[in-house]
Amino acid sequence: MTSKAIRYAPIWLVALLAGAVSVQSQQMPLLDREFDLAGEPSRETQIFSMESRLITYALDGSLAGTDIFRMRLKCVPSGVPGRQANEYTCLGFTLEPEGGPEVTIPALDGWTYTLDREGIDEEGQVFGIDHAKFEGLVDGAGDAVPLDKSYHVYNAFIDFHAFCNVFAEPAPDGRGIQDLKTIGDKIVHAAAFSEAPTNLGGSFAEGSSFTNGEITLEFKGLSAVNGRPCALVEYDSGASSFKMIMRPMPEMEVVTVGSSHYWGHIYKDLETNWVQKVTMTEVVVSETTLPMPPNKMNAVIEREISILNVSHEGR
Repeated sequence: MTSKAIRYAPIWLVALLAGAVSVQSQQMPLLDREFDLAGEPSRETQIFSMESRLITYALDGSLAGTDIFRMRLKCVPSGVPGRQANEYTCLGFTLEPEGGPEVTIPALDGWTYTLDREGIDEEGQVFGIDHAKFEGLVDGAGDAVPLDKSYHVYNAFIDFHAFCNVFAEPAPDGRGIQDLKTIGDKIVHAAAFSEAPTNLGGSFAEGSSFTNGEITLEFKGLSAVNGRPCALVEYDSGASSFKMIMRPMPEMEVVTVGSSHYWGHIYKDLETNWVQKVTMTEVVVSETTLPMPPNKMNAVIEREISILNVSHEGR
């Protein structure tokens, strides 16, 4: 708008423009200042709700099916009397397979574990999460949970801690969220190009692994979730790859290799330093080699994850 146009604009429009400039000038110091995204979290117990959607597409692009995994997780933080590390309790886990009813996983209800932030324990378990807990899973109807779905039940816990702990908490060895000070800051995370074992029990053999690509974190701006002021942090890991060696029965080996690209946002409370929300989208392309014809199978999968802090709702 030219100065001539402004002279002849209605007085209410001139006032509105002046007000907008005034508000903008007041906000800029807030947006330019430094923030501490790596402070100690408050010591209140937190409760989270997580939903993972596993969407499978046929090679012609049509939708083949969707499995939905839902979990509620309680965290009693370290620093409270008697707690040297964060303690997590699963308050419930359900599986809704394509075309079937939603069923519970009773073995996980009330299961409590302590998070190992060192990454991989002496037994090769990521975050110290007990592999044995996910073997021989049976749903609430008494039916065995298929091996591939059992793995995704286990992987829900891995995903939760990757986003809410590895990305949203300070990295002890290298760059992390502690290096994001002002809006626009962007770093390559210390977990970039890292490799993690993905074997699980006797069905997913050693040698199975997931290798991250370059993981970036960027401080995108400010937002609000649950009525709380949050830092909005975007993460992105392109060119990731994986290999899964599955042994559904003795003397039978099924090998899947593929690539992954995942990205999303973390909303971190600026006052309590707890995660209030996480979103993730992942696209996976894979090829599976079978010991019998057809020897090769290809798949395209999209995963969508949403994590929400529901502490205000109680148990």
